[in-house]
Amino acid sequence: MKTKKLLLLSFAMAAMTITAGNLARGVDRSNLDLATKPGENFYQYACGGWMKANPLDPQYARFGTFDELGENNRAQLKDLILNLGNNNPKGSLAQKVSDLYQQGMDSTLRNQQGNLPIEADLARIKAATSADIPSLMGWMARGIASPFYDSGVMADLKSSDQNMLYITPGSLGMGDRDYYLENDASTVNVRNAYQAYIEKLLTLAGYKKKAAQKAAKSILAIETELAKANMTREESRDYSKQYNLRTLSQLKADYPNVNWDAYFAAVGLKNVDKACVMQLNAMAKANELLGTLKLEEIKDYFTFKYIDAASNYLTDEYEQANFDMYSRAMSGKTVMQPRWKRSLNVPNSVLGEAVGELYVKKYFPEESKQKMIKLINNLRLALGEHIKNLTWMSPKTKVNALVKLNSFTVKVGYPDQWRDYSGITIDRNAYYWTNVMNARRFEADYQYSQLGKPVDKDRWQMTPQTVNAYYDPSTNEICFPAGILQKPYFDPDADDASNYGAIGVVIGHEMTHGFDDQGRNFDHHGNMVDWWTEEDAAKFQELADKLGAQYSAEIVADDVHANGTFTMGENIADHGGLRVAYSAFKKTEQGAGTELIDGFTPDQRFFLSYANVWAANITKEEILRRTKVDPHSLGINRVNVAIRNLDYFFKAFDIKPGEKMWRAPEDRVIIW
Repeated sequence: MKTKKLLLLSFAMAAMTITAGNLARGVDRSNLDLATKPGENFYQYACGGWMKANPLDPQYARFGTFDELGENNRAQLKDLILNLGNNNPKGSLAQKVSDLYQQGMDSTLRNQQGNLPIEADLARIKAATSADIPSLMGWMARGIASPFYDSGVMADLKSSDQNMLYITPGSLGMGDRDYYLENDASTVNVRNAYQAYIEKLLTLAGYKKKAAQKAAKSILAIETELAKANMTREESRDYSKQYNLRTLSQLKADYPNVNWDAYFAAVGLKNVDKACVMQLNAMAKANELLGTLKLEEIKDYFTFKYIDAASNYLTDEYEQANFDMYSRAMSGKTVMQPRWKRSLNVPNSVLGEAVGELYVKKYFPEESKQKMIKLINNLRLALGEHIKNLTWMSPKTKVNALVKLNSFTVKVGYPDQWRDYSGITIDRNAYYWTNVMNARRFEADYQYSQLGKPVDKDRWQMTPQTVNAYYDPSTNEICFPAGILQKPYFDPDADDASNYGAIGVVIGHEMTHGFDDQGRNFDHHGNMVDWWTEEDAAKFQELADKLGAQYSAEIVADDVHANGTFTMGENIADHGGLRVAYSAFKKTEQGAGTELIDGFTPDQRFFLSYANVWAANITKEEILRRTKVDPHSLGINRVNVAIRNLDYFFKAFDIKPGEKMWRAPEDRVIIW
C-alpha cells in the first residue's frame, strides 16, 4: 500500500576524532574540474572530474556517487546471496532468498512456460460479472495493482498512536498526472509509447490485434480521466486537504457504485467503521467511471494492470516491453541491466528485511552504529542552537520546536526486532510470478492486519540495506539504514570535514524535514496539530516561497524550469541540513582550525564533500521525468542553488559579486 510512503520525507558537540595519518581520506582531487572556477559553476568545479571519468553507462538513466554506493551494495548482496548455496533448510530465510534469486535467473524456463503463470488469473478476470468487480479490486489490492482506487493502513494523522484505513487514488501507469494532460513533444512521445505498450502486453497475453488496439485506447482514456481528477503535485503536499474522514455509511452514500462490503472482505478487513478518503475528487471520479464504463472496458483495464504488474516475471518478451516503456521511453536508458541485477532486486524488494537480516550480519560493524549515533547527537545540538537563535520565530513557537526536536526517535543501522517471514512460502517448483505474488500478498496482508492495532513505532519503513534515509512525521523519527553508512557518505577513516559535509548533511537534512513545509504541521507526538503562532507561520511561508522561487528560476532542460513548489520540502531539508552540519562541524577541532589538507581549507573540504555526494551524469529524458515526479531537486541544483544561501560558502572560495555563483546578501534565505 502506498499511503505510508506519502509521509516519508527522504533525503557536535563532541566530534569524531580522526588520526592525522588518515586526514587525506574523503575529498578526492580527481573529482574536480580545475578548468572551471568555483565562482562560475561550483557543481562543475567540484564534480566535473568525476563526471568525465564516469561517462553514463547505457543501462542507467542517471548514475552518480549515490548510485555508485548502490552498486557497491548490490555487489555485496550478490556475494551474500550466491554464497547461500542451494541446500538451505526448507522455510529458512536463506532458502527463500536464494530460491527466489535463482528463479529470476532462469529465463529459459520462463520462456518455455509462456503465459501459463497468468492464464488462470486472466481467465478469472475475463469471466467476471459486474457483481464480481469489487472482489476483483480487493484481490488485486493485495499486492498486485490498484485500478481506480487503492486502500491501506497507516497512523491516523491526528491521532498517531492509532492506525487508520485510508482510501487513496489508484496508481497511474505513467506515474504522474502531467503525462496524461500536458502536450509538449516529450510528454506526447511518452504517452504514445505508453499506449503502444498497453497494446503490446495485451497482444502478448492473447488479444487479437484490433481488440488490443481498442482496449489500449480505452485504458489510456480511463487513466486520463482519473489523472484529471487527481491533485496536482503541489496540492498533494498539503496533508490537511487529504484528511477527509468518512464513516462506512458515508462511503456507501457518497460512492454507491462501489460495493464496499465486498471490497473490504476481499482485502481481508472486518468491521470497518470509517476511513480517510485522501483525495475526494479522485474517489468521486473512480465512482463515476465504475458506474458508467462498460463491463468489458473495466475488465480490459484490470487485465492490463495485472499483466503490467507481472511483466517483469514472465517471458523475455514481456520484460523487454516493460523496459522499452518505463526505462527507454520514460528515462532514456538504452540497455537493460544484466539479469543478475534484475534478479537480485526481487528478493531485495519483496523479502527486504529478510535480506537485511542476512546483510547486517555480514557487512555492518557495530562501531559504525555507535559513531553514527554520536554524529546524530552533535547535529541535534546544532539544530537546537539554530532554533534558539532564529530572528524570525517567536519564543512560544521556538519552545514547541525544541520540544519536537528533543523528542525525535533515532533509528540507526537495523531494527531491534526482525520481521517474521515464516508465513511466506517460496517454492522452486512454483511459477516465479506465483512466488512473487505470494510475497507481495504477505506484505499487503501484514499492512492491512494493522488496522485496529496500535501503531508499531519500532517498525522500520526502509530495509537495512537501503541506500537512503528518512524522516517520518507520524512517528517523529529519523532513520539511517546501514546501507547508506558507507563511503562516500560515511567513512570512519576520513577527516571531519568530509564526514560532516556528507553524512552530516544527510543527518541534518532528515532532522530539518521535521520542520519543512509538510513536517512542521506535525507535533512532537506525530499528530497533525498546529503548534505555530499565526505570525510565525506567515513568516515561515514567506521564507519558503523565497527559497522555492530560487529553484523555480533554474532551467533543467530546453525551456523547462525546475518546480520549486513541488520540491519545497526537500529543498528546505537540503538548506537546513547544510547549515546545521556546518555549525556542528565548526565545533570540531578541524572545523575550528585552518590546517590545509591537500591544499584545501577545512571549510572548502566540507563543501567539496557535500558536492561530491551529488556528482552524476543523467539523460535528458530522465531530467524531464524527475522534474515531473521526483520531489527532490536535480543534483546540480541541490548543490548550486542550496549553497548560494550560505555566507560561509562565499568566504570559503572567495566568491565575489559578478561571478555566476554570487547571490547578493539580501537575496539569501535563512530558514533553519
